Amino acid sequence: MTMRAVALGVGHYLPERIVPNAEFEKTLDTSDEWIQARTGIERRHFAADGETTSDMAIKAATAALAQAGLAASDIDAVIVATSTPDLTFPSVATMVQQGLGMTRGFGFDVQAVCAGFVYALSTANAMIVSGQANRILVIGAETFSRIMDWTDRATCVLFGDGAGALVLEGRDGGGTNDDRGILAADLNSDGQYREMLYVDGGVSTTGESGKLRMQGNPLFRQAVGKLAATAEASLAKINMPSEELDWIVPHQANIRIIQGTAKKLGLPMEQVVVTVQDHGNTSAASIPLALSVAVEDGRIKPGQVLLMEAIGGGLAWGSVILRW
Repeated sequence: MTMRAVALGVGHYLPERIVPNAEFEKTLDTSDEWIQARTGIERRHFAADGETTSDMAIKAATAALAQAGLAASDIDAVIVATSTPDLTFPSVATMVQQGLGMTRGFGFDVQAVCAGFVYALSTANAMIVSGQANRILVIGAETFSRIMDWTDRATCVLFGDGAGALVLEGRDGGGTNDDRGILAADLNSDGQYREMLYVDGGVSTTGESGKLRMQGNPLFRQAVGKLAATAEASLAKINMPSEELDWIVPHQANIRIIQGTAKKLGLPMEQVVVTVQDHGNTSAASIPLALSVAVEDGRIKPGQVLLMEAIGGGLAWGSVILRW
């Protein structure tokens, strides 16, 4: 028998405030047409004043637990992927524990920027397979609106806020690709590309949180190739051809990156979950948000095989293959 980390439930939360592209026309030399043509984004959600990353994470986690039919007391561990925590410390995960009323288990944060949820999933999978925990709540949550330079039209129109959560449970499988749960994972990083996407502040440098900086064109060129390569690496680990994938659930950064990756894998856009038009780039929250939306509207069904892949600052990138 082979231990598998099986998905039991998924949920998401989006702040009430919806910001259409037209809102940026008031303060920037940009337009709805320009933003849509280059990114595919039409609108995004921004957190309300006083609404934090942990607030959103707790709401997404509550929804995921409800779908799984579990209580917070059933969870052994909480892993939160975020680059925008409430505080330098303690972790958002411990705040989620408190918010859910958990008094057992453990929690910690993972920081791999937009690839954070994939990294968190891989970490949770390793813990379940090794027997360190049996039920893990994996969350991606971000308030990127708090680190935007509102004078930089190349970046501030791209990002949004939100949270998504997934409940994983260890279950015995047969050790084949027919098993439910996580079948393969692939993680990568390369620090030489740091200048392509970073925040110009931090505790040990400026003492302030800083603002997001990005080199869009070089990052785009790196993204498509690296995302296709990590997807192919995960598929190769289990000898699965891309034709057996039912869905790609990608990081929602830019529609052109999403299209380019699907093309390299030989899959039509009809098999790609796309929510970038409604959410913008929510960094570590984007994959669980898209996953939750697609499960909620019935596109993703039990037994289907999903490829989740993302790339973010670092650069850090990776993929996970999961049978729903």
